[in-house]
Amino acid sequence: MSEPPPETAVQEQQQESYLLHSINSAVVIRQLPSQGLSFQLWPAATTLYTLLDRHRSGDDAAAQPTPLSALLTAPNRRLRILELGSGTGLVGIAAAALLGATVTVTDLPRVLPNLQFNVDANAGILAAAAGGTVGVAALAWGDRAHMEAVGWDYDIVLGSDVVYHDHLYEPLLQTLKFFLLESEKRIVFVMAHLKRWKKESAFFKKAKKLFDVDVIHTDSPSDGGRVGVNVYRFVRRG
Repeated sequence: MSEPPPETAVQEQQQESYLLHSINSAVVIRQLPSQGLSFQLWPAATTLYTLLDRHRSGDDAAAQPTPLSALLTAPNRRLRILELGSGTGLVGIAAAALLGATVTVTDLPRVLPNLQFNVDANAGILAAAAGGTVGVAALAWGDRAHMEAVGWDYDIVLGSDVVYHDHLYEPLLQTLKFFLLESEKRIVFVMAHLKRWKKESAFFKKAKKLFDVDVIHTDSPSDGGRVGVNVYRFVRRG
């Protein structure tokens, strides 16, 4: 199929701002729906970035703990975060701005130009954050060279709506095994997921043989849906 003319491609861009209430700022994200699923924002990403914002809002000692309170701690240094299947980059950029974290956002090579565009578009909010930075890297799930290039130096791995295509279940599990089981330290994977099909149970069945998996948050259904987004914690046993 031929490429759309340049003027059509421009018309198909969608650029929106996502408010971060806790720091009174906003992340600007460009979506390119005609380019495919990785160039669009999905419901689970919105849930995860909202949870991060709630966590930042609850930083003071008197506030109620959030589902992320026990996970987002790195004594005496900046939190280091890896995001898998970052897509548009909303979650990773928000994490850097809200937590002052060092974040690496990743996706397939063809997705990286738009991902880098969104990181660059938010340079101002990142500069104003408490030292938060975002780096962009290629990471095809199951590609050991890609995984070794980004390394294990993380406290937490994030993902949203990454359990989608069933042919990617096994590569995703191999990626999680690399980061969670081969690392010398205990890295946690936090995944926001909107259930769509029964076949997804095959991924969770395999994952539970490898990791301790539990639900730490559930959103109420929205837009007439029957189920809400679940946020899961994956961690190696022991």
